Formats: sequence, C-alpha cells, structure tokens
Amino acid sequence: DQSKELLHNANILSQMDVLQSLAKCALDHQYVRPMFVDTNVIDIVQGRHPIVEKCLPSGFVPNDVFLDQEKQNSILLTGPNMAGKSTVMRQTALIVVMAQIGSFVPAQSVKLSPVDQIFTRIGAQDEVTKGRSTFMVEMNETAYILSHATKQSLVLLDEIGRGTSTYDGVSIAWAVASYLHDRICA
Repeated sequence: DQSKELLHNANILSQMDVLQSLAKCALDHQYVRPMFVDTNVIDIVQGRHPIVEKCLPSGFVPNDVFLDQEKQNSILLTGPNMAGKSTVMRQTALIVVMAQIGSFVPAQSVKLSPVDQIFTRIGAQDEVTKGRSTFMVEMNETAYILSHATKQSLVLLDEIGRGTSTYDGVSIAWAVASYLHDRICA
C-alpha cells in the first residue's frame, strides 16, 4: 500500500547519497569547483585522473589540457607505450562528465563549456562472431563519430588506423584528424 511513498523516499535518499558522496570525495581529495563559460573551451590546469592517482604509490603527475575553437581545437598526443596518453584522454573525459553532473573535479582549476556528447574510440576489440575484425570495428566506430559529432562534442580517439599497413594507417589517422580539425572542431 505504501509503495509509491517508499519509492519517492528511496529516490530522495539516493539523490542525497550521491550528493553527499561527491561532496566527501571533493573534500577528501582536494577537488575544485569547475567554472562553466559560454565559449567552447576545455581548460584543465593540473588535472588528475581520480582513480589512477589513488592506485599509484609513487604519485600521479598532474597535467594540463587546453582546447578551444580559436587557438587550439585539437591535440595530437604522441609518445611511447605506457607514457600515459590514454590516461590523459580518459582523465579529460572524466573531468568533463564530473563537472556536468555537478561534481567538483580533480584539478587545480577547470574552465569549460557544456558538451553535448562525448565520443571515444579507445581500445582494441574485435567482433569475430559477427565477422568484424578489430580494424572493421574501429572504422565503424570512427565513421559513427565523424557523422554525429558537433562543435560542442568532446571527441577522444586513440590509435586510429591500426591493423593496416603503416602508410594506410597513417593516412587514415591523418584524414580523420584533418576532418575533425577542419569541419567539426573549427
């Protein structure tokens, strides 16, 4: 008989639990309040990955990420294996999501505009049972991103063009980066 009231109370309690957990995490780990602006920008100063920083006994090295449509609308991040490139990309996405849900974020400061979608193409995976190689899955995901991303989207791509010859892979990566830079991010 009281199911409607119980569900209502459970909903309120769950919202309070989430907000209290976010507040405690922000206090315990020195998170900061992000500042939202009208211009398309993501300006993260001394950002940290909220999970990785807790797992590294030697400490996490904070880093900056700056994107806007006038000065720097894309970043080409290179380096050796295990250098932290994927961590920086995931950290950027996590900070954006955390900010947009109303959370404080792991950084010294963050200024950003709301994003409409976050697209990622990170990690290798095939769908052999469906007749799709890793390369085919990657190309399908990339095509989806290119046809759905907007100027307000955050696009994170990791290792486009694998599974082909060096020249083909570089050509694919270059074409995708050029298209995003000139048509989506501009």
